[in-house]
Amino acid sequence: MSGVDQAVLRAIPSLPKVLLHDHLDGGLRPQTLLDLAEEVGHELPASTADALGRWFEEAASSGTLVRYLETFDHTTAVMQTADALRRVARESALDLAADGVVYAEQRYAPEQHLAGGLTLDEVVVAVQEGFAEGEREAAERGTPIRTGTLLTAMRHADRGVEIAELTLRHLGSAAGGSVVGFDIAGAEDGFPPERHREAFQLLHDAGVPVTVHAGEAAGLASIHGAVHACSAQRIGHGVRLLEDVERAGTPDAHLGPLAAWVRDRRIALELCPSSNLQTGAGASIAEHGITALRDLGVVVTVNTDNRLQSATSVSREMELLVREAGWTLDDLEAATVAAARAAFLPHPVREVLVEEVVRPGFAAARG
Repeated sequence: MSGVDQAVLRAIPSLPKVLLHDHLDGGLRPQTLLDLAEEVGHELPASTADALGRWFEEAASSGTLVRYLETFDHTTAVMQTADALRRVARESALDLAADGVVYAEQRYAPEQHLAGGLTLDEVVVAVQEGFAEGEREAAERGTPIRTGTLLTAMRHADRGVEIAELTLRHLGSAAGGSVVGFDIAGAEDGFPPERHREAFQLLHDAGVPVTVHAGEAAGLASIHGAVHACSAQRIGHGVRLLEDVERAGTPDAHLGPLAAWVRDRRIALELCPSSNLQTGAGASIAEHGITALRDLGVVVTVNTDNRLQSATSVSREMELLVREAGWTLDDLEAATVAAARAAFLPHPVREVLVEEVVRPGFAAARG
């Protein structure tokens, strides 16, 4: 795209960023993966950090969500001890802070980390300790970050209520890596969110915010179930909401009832452009639905999904949107403010994040 604003590109690394959709087991450093695999005797498809990073990106770019998810067999295999979980969480907080992320919600499925003998509660404690350590180190380095975690139930399994109860036991104040909400993830097609209706009702009754992976591999029915059957406050991905829009991208665009519901109730979409291209939910960054949905007034946020599999960062996602979709500094600020206001934090904390961190950071970039 011609006419790209180079000043915006130069500003991106230092911009304050808010990340709502990032998987802990999708953000390992390749060298950490090598180290942990050697400790447990797990065979990896490459023996150097560079080669391993390339393998993950290539394997995740097959064009299907099912193949993309298979890459997690390697990451979860080395995350089965408390020490490994603490290390991965600590490094994740540090890596995000180095990218300018000031608030991050990271998600993971505790049920996938039990092979080494840990209990669900022990998994959560280890991860929280790692995030807290990473926060302290990041602050010492002058790149402060606050983290919140979302406990995820795998949608093809039957542990939704158990993970919901785990969430309630560990729910915190969002300080020091506390649990702030609940999610379901995994193979979307064929496993509608309604399967976990009891878990969502339990959390709804307790006043716990939830997000749901929907509108990525499956279409409008998945999003409908997330917002109506599960009362989701946010949608993980949701790019296929455009299927409920006639003449999208034109002045005559018309929103169907589901798209209008999501827009009018300000249900934020946790969009992940690079990841969506890899799984076939988008053709290019320029054509990705994030821009059309933004223009329709839907709340859109910019996310990474899995930094290892997509070889990405929040800065890179922003840069791609500027270079290929014509986004401006104002667009980036609007999406960042939207993410801060959609965070699973108390309202006063969100407003402080917006008014004392995000807006001043973007103002400094303009100056």
